[in-house]
Amino acid sequence: MDTTRTSENAAHEIDLRWRGLRDELARNGADEATLKALDSAAGGVNGIPGPQGEALFAAGGELIAAYTLSGPPPRDRASVLPVPDPVELVCDLDDGLPYVVVAVDREGADVYAYPAYGNLSEERHTSGATLHINKVPSGGWRQKHHQRHTEEVWFANAAEVAQDVEEAVKNVQAAAVFVGGDERALGKVRQHLSHRTGEMLIEISGGSRADPDAIAELRKSVEEGLRRTAVALRSGLMEDFRQDLNREGRAVQGLYATCDALRSGQVERLLMAGDRSNEPTLWASSSDPLEVAEDRARMTDPAEAFEAPASSLLLRAAQATSASFTRLPEPGDAQEGVGAFLRFSAAP
Repeated sequence: MDTTRTSENAAHEIDLRWRGLRDELARNGADEATLKALDSAAGGVNGIPGPQGEALFAAGGELIAAYTLSGPPPRDRASVLPVPDPVELVCDLDDGLPYVVVAVDREGADVYAYPAYGNLSEERHTSGATLHINKVPSGGWRQKHHQRHTEEVWFANAAEVAQDVEEAVKNVQAAAVFVGGDERALGKVRQHLSHRTGEMLIEISGGSRADPDAIAELRKSVEEGLRRTAVALRSGLMEDFRQDLNREGRAVQGLYATCDALRSGQVERLLMAGDRSNEPTLWASSSDPLEVAEDRARMTDPAEAFEAPASSLLLRAAQATSASFTRLPEPGDAQEGVGAFLRFSAAP
């Protein structure tokens, strides 16, 4: 549900949206105790302004889980099913990236680590030796000694910063490192970083540790950098998918082929569009998540099979075999908006 708070009437608008969804759930068979459990959480978090959404799950009169989404879902939706339907939540999480932000100057740095699915997980502040940190001309041999010592201090500070960055990258398994601040200091930090971490560095504007305006500029630059990085990573994955479709046993596309691959445990990564308009339904087994089929007659026990939106059942089957998930940038990137990378080829 969209819980965006950008207007004075936001709370009232959110309440109206929830009432509409609640009525829909009641019409589809949700019991009053479960609806009251959802009442206790519906509406989002009051203290968070701006675009957002929420995903709620309840059963048997109890609230099972409540999640805040980074943005509103494509449309409000409510469903009563034998299994959870977390597609919008999973797509929102897939857009997240683990990353590190570094604001660096010649005295040290502030290092912030963010996991893919959460708020700030750790921060490190390095303030090394500050003696002679600025090169002030003093003339003669003293000037040379002064400058040499300054370089040594910068180098030592950079080594400490690099160590903090490496540890932060490791702890959140970062996919990108955004750095801003003093260019000369950054150059020295780069010398101490591993090749892998150096490849992740993305230089952005802002980042002076003592200037609040520069920190705000850094945060804005990070948001744009995250968006571009996510697009680049997803584009690279889609190029791999297109190539693997031409290699036998490496990838499949289309609902029928993907269902068969899931049933046999072949799927390594499920690819699926987030757009649920005109979504077909599939049949599934209550006891075996891998049993998914377009035709009820193909089920092992048709009598106990149930029907549900295709994307929720595909996710359920993928999770049961520890397959990963990536949201397709566009539905047209795979036949019927679904495909998969395969772990192995099926026996002929």
